[in-house]
Amino acid sequence: MNQQFNLRKEDREYMTNEIKQYFEQEKNEQIGDLAATLMLDFFIDKLAPTFYNLGVEDAHAYLNEKLDDLFEIQKR
Repeated sequence: MNQQFNLRKEDREYMTNEIKQYFEQEKNEQIGDLAATLMLDFFIDKLAPTFYNLGVEDAHAYLNEKLDDLFEIQKR
């Protein structure tokens, strides 16, 4: 499944500013909006699916645990 992550405009702006701030603080470099936006797009395209899948796996494990708890309340 190739699904695009849709971010709100405010979230994209926040993330772009965070990337710019990171470069300024950690690498002592200033990058522009275009460079930060392209980097964000790269992260979203190449890296975000891995983190998304980890979240899905965590949710699956959590729900399975809760379903197992549900079976424990069966009357015998």
